This record gives sequence, C-alpha cells and structure tokens, in this order.
Amino acid sequence: MRVIGGELGGQKLVAPRGWKVRPTSDRAREAIFSVLGERVAGARVLDLYCGTGALAIEALSRGAAHATLVDRDTRAAIGNVERLGLAERTELVRTDVVRWLASQQSGEEESIFDLVFVDAPYRLADRVGQELDTQLPGLLAEGGRAIVESGTRRPLKIDSLSRLRQRRYGAADVSIYGVDS
Repeated sequence: MRVIGGELGGQKLVAPRGWKVRPTSDRAREAIFSVLGERVAGARVLDLYCGTGALAIEALSRGAAHATLVDRDTRAAIGNVERLGLAERTELVRTDVVRWLASQQSGEEESIFDLVFVDAPYRLADRVGQELDTQLPGLLAEGGRAIVESGTRRPLKIDSLSRLRQRRYGAADVSIYGVDS
C-alpha cells in the first residue's frame, strides 16, 4: 500500500499485520482522487474510521490544508502521519466515531470540512448509517463532498445528501455525496 499521487507519491503506508484494518485499495483511492480533482487543494479534510489514515494522507499529499482523523484506534494512522512528516497538518482523535459525531456542534468553523471520508467497517454499516445520515450534512462546507466506502452487499446510503456518483471496486462500493441544492 502506498500514497498514489502528490508530493508524497510512491511513499509506503504501513498497515501492521494482525490489526483489524481494511485500507481502501490503491485502485479505489486513485479513482476517488481523480474524481475529486482540484477540490482537494487547500481542503479541510475529515477521515472517519481512518484506520491507516490512507485517505487523509492521500488528500494531504495532493495539497489539502489540514486533516482530522478519527478512529477508535489511531496507532496505525499515527505511525504513518509521523513517518511522512504530516503531524503539523493533522489532528488525530482517538475515540468512537459515533460518539465524536454526536459531540460536534454543526455550524462551528472548526467543525466544517470540504471533504469527509467515511470508511466504516463493513459490518457496522447498519449501525452507523443513521448517525452518519443525521450528522454528515452539518459537517460539510458549501460545495463539500462526502466520500463513503462500504461493502457491495450492504452499501451504506446517506439519504440526507445527494448521491453524485457511485462505483464499485471489488467488494467496495464507493459513493460521493454532496449537499442537496
């Protein structure tokens, strides 16, 4: 697993053996960032269920200004962020994602993001769907995008946002959402 593009392109990302992480594949990440294009430059990024931090790190490599990474276990992400010299541009939050979402006050500047990546464990899709559906619109800046990866068997759908694009990459369903106008 590696950073696909940008200033860190080609750098390895570490996912320790035996840890329960399922990083977004290189192919899916390349496709996601191809679609996002210029939206990444200068963006404030939120990576929910960050695992190794691959999505946030890819965004930072491509010019995102800052990334907040949230997961119950951030050790893999911390290792990658520190090894790649991204600590000053990141905030790592070690907590339950649903608990963190509930704690956010929508409308506060520091709680608004241009890009929100959601890559929950596939088995949790049914349990976290309602919370995400309720909280994601309040976290997105005007014109922002939520990129949601879930399993193809039970894709996670966010009804409160407009689905702008949907693609499948192996066992992964990737949908890009925006605020309904």
